[in-house]
Amino acid sequence: MSQHRRRSSARNDIRTRWLIVLVTAAVVLVGLGLGLSTGKGAPPGTSAHPSDPAAAAAPSPTPTRTYPLSTAPRTIPAVQDHSPARGPGWRPEQGRRVVVSDAGLADEGRLIAGELGLTYAGEKGDQRPGDLRLALSGAEGANRESYTMTVRDGRVSISAAGEAGVFYGTRTLKQTVHDGGTAPEGVVRDGPAKERRGLMLDIARKHFTADWIEDRVRELGDLKFNELGLHFSDDQGFRIESDSHPEIVSQQHLTKAEVRRIVQLAESRHITVVPEIDSPGHLGAVIAAHPDLQLRNAQGVAATGAVDIANPAAGKIIDELLDEYAGLFPGNQWHLGGDEYRALMASDPAASYPQLAAAAREKYGAGGTVADLATGWLNDRAATVRAHDRTPRAWNDGFYAGTSVQPDKDIQVAYWTGKEIGARLPVEYLRAGRQVINYNDEFLYYVLGQPQTFVYPTGERIYEQWTPRVLRGTQPVAARYDGQILGGSFAVWCDLANSQTQEQVAAGIRMPLRATVQKLWDAGEPDLSWAEFRTLADQLG
Repeated sequence: MSQHRRRSSARNDIRTRWLIVLVTAAVVLVGLGLGLSTGKGAPPGTSAHPSDPAAAAAPSPTPTRTYPLSTAPRTIPAVQDHSPARGPGWRPEQGRRVVVSDAGLADEGRLIAGELGLTYAGEKGDQRPGDLRLALSGAEGANRESYTMTVRDGRVSISAAGEAGVFYGTRTLKQTVHDGGTAPEGVVRDGPAKERRGLMLDIARKHFTADWIEDRVRELGDLKFNELGLHFSDDQGFRIESDSHPEIVSQQHLTKAEVRRIVQLAESRHITVVPEIDSPGHLGAVIAAHPDLQLRNAQGVAATGAVDIANPAAGKIIDELLDEYAGLFPGNQWHLGGDEYRALMASDPAASYPQLAAAAREKYGAGGTVADLATGWLNDRAATVRAHDRTPRAWNDGFYAGTSVQPDKDIQVAYWTGKEIGARLPVEYLRAGRQVINYNDEFLYYVLGQPQTFVYPTGERIYEQWTPRVLRGTQPVAARYDGQILGGSFAVWCDLANSQTQEQVAAGIRMPLRATVQKLWDAGEPDLSWAEFRTLADQLG
């Protein structure tokens, strides 16, 4: 064969191979629904010559879109578990429905529908594209605050054993789609580590408006808190309207109508309002109208804020108030106070207050002490609220060591400090089998004006150092007591009431609240750094 013919043959082989490549490429492109040239503006899957009848009659194949594996929603508090999946996820769109499986979920359905711009359609059994369905699972014995949120096939379903769990699922969804976000494909299984997650407000020393308190209720609900404490009686003021004793009410106060509105809003967010009339100390506002009730020492010097617990009239007026407000606060919790009773802050209570020592001996025998008498007072008040089906709690310094009279077993310990006279470690209460709620003043006390040794707590310190087992100081109690620690509460105290406006208080507690609920929802090490958590909080608003 000549050299020329060999070159010609080689060129033909090259042309043949290129032709095969081009044909193969064309077949692949057609298989994807794409022409070799679609023309300017022609959408994928259409011919460049739409007037060709044959081309119009032959439908182009539609490619199957693939999605990356989804990631967990970014929320505060973080969800406990997310099973990822592939899919487009879900976003709210006008005209999409919220449907419920049970009429009892109407409030939750209407709320989330209004928040996301959806249509509340009520109880429906059918399915439509884009639906958000809320359902009660009927699972007996399940945690009523736990929930499952499933995003699949362009729909969302939220189910739980209780209405509270469904509500928390809607809070997760609301945060996830905030500011144009998409709820990721997959299944969220979530629930709280601790059953009590609270904010306590001292509205006795500082008057907060009803509107401001309602704003806090909405904020707490979105963060999955479930408790709002109202300390409304103290030396500086008595801040809720009273029918039984109007003479004790401060000029600036909440009306009962305003309180009912707050309570109703809280109930719609599955928040229990926990009232507190602190006694037998911190009753200065009551004493101002009833000076005959004030405790005096052997020299006749008045004990600030303390009533004489040997005087039956003192117990009578407090019980009348407890009975009255039981009708205003329908929740199942009640805070009795019990802290800082002046008589028991004296070095020798029996010598300083001989009338109390005499009353104790008369009631409890020769060995009766002032601490026994104070414990009896606490038990009597507990019996009053228990008659209204309330579970009582009291500050830890209202429980005294070495008494013959023991506090009733069902009185929960609100542990706030280890600074009181005769301070006992938290483990002493836990060993006695008591249930405890964490109010650790080292982390969770926001005291206006920062008196004494208090400093405004930071969210960062709570986030990085505190857990529900850190009841006192910075050291946690043993893990075996975890089940007795019901939860915790951040507390706002208004010792120097004019140090901040209520708007400054709201701003100051914003990040501490978010850090607190994160650690109450999941006491483990957070996945996000503090900087990431703070950024997320800013994004969520």
